[in-house]
Amino acid sequence: MGIRVTRRTFVKATGAAAAGVVALHLLGGTKPIFRLLGRSEAQAGAEGERLVPSVCLQCPAGCGILVTTVNGRAVKIEGNPLHPINEGKLCPKGQSGLQFLYDPDRIRGPLKRVGPRGAEQWQQVSWEQAIAEVGDRLRQLRENGEAHKLVFLSGRNRGQMGGFIGRFLKAYGSPNDVGHSSICADGSPQAHYLTQGFKSYAGYDWFNTNYVLCFGGGFIEAWRPTTLLLRAHGHLRRGRPVRAKIVQVDTRFSISAAKADEWVSVKPGTDGALALGIAHVIIKEGLYDKQFVQEHTFGFEAWSDDKGEKHEGWKDLVLQKYSPEWASEVTGVPVETIVRIAREFATTRPAIAAGERGASMQTNGVYNRMAIHALNALVGSIDVPGGVLVQKGPPLSADPSVVQDEISKTGAGQPRIDYAGTKRYPMAGKVYQNIAEFATGQGPYEAKALLIYYTNPLFSVPDVARFHRAIEKIPFIVTFSPFMDETSHMADYILPDDTYLERWQDDVIYPSLGYPVVGLRQPVVTPLYDTMTTGDVLMRLAKNIGGTVNDSFPWESWLDYLKFKYKGVWEYSQKTGKGSIQAATFDDWWAEFRRRGVWADPPYTFGEWARVLPTDSKRFEFFSQKLEHTFEKLKMTETDIAALKLEARHDELFMPHYEPIRYAGDPQVYPLLLNTYKLMTHAEGRGANVPWLQELHGVHVGHKGTRWSTWVEVHPDTAAELGIHNGDEVWVESQVGRIKTVALLFPGARRDVVNIPFENGHTSYGRWAKERGANPNWVLVNEADILGGLAAFFSTRVRIYKA
Repeated sequence: MGIRVTRRTFVKATGAAAAGVVALHLLGGTKPIFRLLGRSEAQAGAEGERLVPSVCLQCPAGCGILVTTVNGRAVKIEGNPLHPINEGKLCPKGQSGLQFLYDPDRIRGPLKRVGPRGAEQWQQVSWEQAIAEVGDRLRQLRENGEAHKLVFLSGRNRGQMGGFIGRFLKAYGSPNDVGHSSICADGSPQAHYLTQGFKSYAGYDWFNTNYVLCFGGGFIEAWRPTTLLLRAHGHLRRGRPVRAKIVQVDTRFSISAAKADEWVSVKPGTDGALALGIAHVIIKEGLYDKQFVQEHTFGFEAWSDDKGEKHEGWKDLVLQKYSPEWASEVTGVPVETIVRIAREFATTRPAIAAGERGASMQTNGVYNRMAIHALNALVGSIDVPGGVLVQKGPPLSADPSVVQDEISKTGAGQPRIDYAGTKRYPMAGKVYQNIAEFATGQGPYEAKALLIYYTNPLFSVPDVARFHRAIEKIPFIVTFSPFMDETSHMADYILPDDTYLERWQDDVIYPSLGYPVVGLRQPVVTPLYDTMTTGDVLMRLAKNIGGTVNDSFPWESWLDYLKFKYKGVWEYSQKTGKGSIQAATFDDWWAEFRRRGVWADPPYTFGEWARVLPTDSKRFEFFSQKLEHTFEKLKMTETDIAALKLEARHDELFMPHYEPIRYAGDPQVYPLLLNTYKLMTHAEGRGANVPWLQELHGVHVGHKGTRWSTWVEVHPDTAAELGIHNGDEVWVESQVGRIKTVALLFPGARRDVVNIPFENGHTSYGRWAKERGANPNWVLVNEADILGGLAAFFSTRVRIYKA
């Protein structure tokens, strides 16, 4: 017929066909999901084959997955085309989930320690015995008036799990719900809270922006949600007529930098200074969005408060202190580059300024992120297409009130063990990394019991040796890990959770798309071993403890609780006719939720200013009244402010400004800075025991010694000065310890910075993870952004020398 089929036309045609099938499925509602993948119904039923929708948990992105099972065994994982986060795509971590499920080193039932801690002497016990013995210890703690001495450390609390843990602690009587976000990226939510009034990550309309200025975020390899960002990157570069520009501000030539239009090499911790230099140019040249600034911001111009007291405007502060020349001296970025990027950013709208760990997890992280986010307000990119979005959640049913007796009221009313929200850490919600000290004598009281869910402090915190020393002093430790990680290795009881492919769990998306989206994680196979979903374990512990603790959990099971929560979504759909699933009864709605694996309520609605700007002024605040009021409420004195190690005073303290970064270590002894980073294969430390991911680890550096191991990247000039050659074994040493690894000469490193990836260096976890590579947390100094209680992962000075 004379038709020429190329790869491009074939991909376009099959993509259009897939989109049509997805639309047909959404409209038809009950069409077999096999149709989405071009499989026939006959194939769907062949030899016991099933296709089960669920949600990945190899990272917090929450991608929808379809798991093929044959005769009850999972054999393949692929993306769910119905889920708007990944639209059928899946990254290597997601596809490797089968090795997570079928890991031969999984814990196969409840374990009780019967020898010294760490001696690997365990007795497998029944769930009845484990629940009874753990419950008895917790009940005794309450009866002794020490309920507040229970500390619950948690990590990836997806969906309702975080709130469920909080409910358990409130009913029990402990204020110590300590999530892991202070070692993750808490600087971003705090910056959003202080300037825009919402305390969470922001969503971004990546697909419709024209300019991306990314500060310290692994846009391609290690930012949330990974698959959505990969799709967005492809669209910005090649999926539309006008190509967007991407500028990556980073301390190393990362994969994201390599795939950007421009890499701006910046001194570690100076991202905020660069943002302020850019702001200076935009303001001085009148390139800012004057209408948005006038109608929707507070504190840009000088102002007077209710008492008639005059205050400096942020505009004057920036013009007086933060010239491009000043910013260049601080950051190392040439003046002409700062001026050019400022002009491009302000005139190529809509534009987005975003940042993550590289900018936020510094000793000055909160102010860095405030300065970066202020750029969005300057150019009017708040709540507009192609700009910053404030994520909406699903309309869930409200929980009934927690039932509290006098023990729980008294215990929950005690001060937190980590001093979060006090004069010591005024803006912190938790200070996870310092629990080692606070739980063993340096807090308001000592911890008597530690419950640990989906986190591994004996691997993941800076100066990790502190936790190894402290763990022996805590009388009672229970973990819920399905794997023998470093922390579980030292526990008294292990109550192993089901893996994410064996349990029920909802997964509300991370802030990203703006409109509500939630996936349903459901068992794709019958649990392989004698494990139990942690939600059910907590309910059984509550029942064992009895009294009002048990009364606070009126549901029959964790699944029953999830259904209770999602009746709210069904009722919303009934009332409004909105949402991707419509059904006459809740049972029908839930059945369709299971069949699809996802519910969504697009599109995002712009211009809901009361929701988008819930600050005291109902505007974006260049002068943070929230921070000022917090200091007033805490009665912060000059001595208290000095203890936060902040240099700014008076009005400047409450505005986006630059705080000089603090480095740990004598520069004469430790002349280099250590930068740690994450790769696509990083699965929160869990990827180390997945052979497929280990095989992919380090392929970008092209050295045979990097797979299944660790390396340190050194600039060739620095290596030459030190007499180090490519492939040499070296020691990386700081003031708190040293690790041995392999040196790789990398021109993309700064001369004053060496780089080590996270993932390996486990002393436990399983046969493929144990004793492979080195964990950089052994040499990272436990520095912090004290205002926000954040771990500062990039403040450590080191030296390197041949091993």
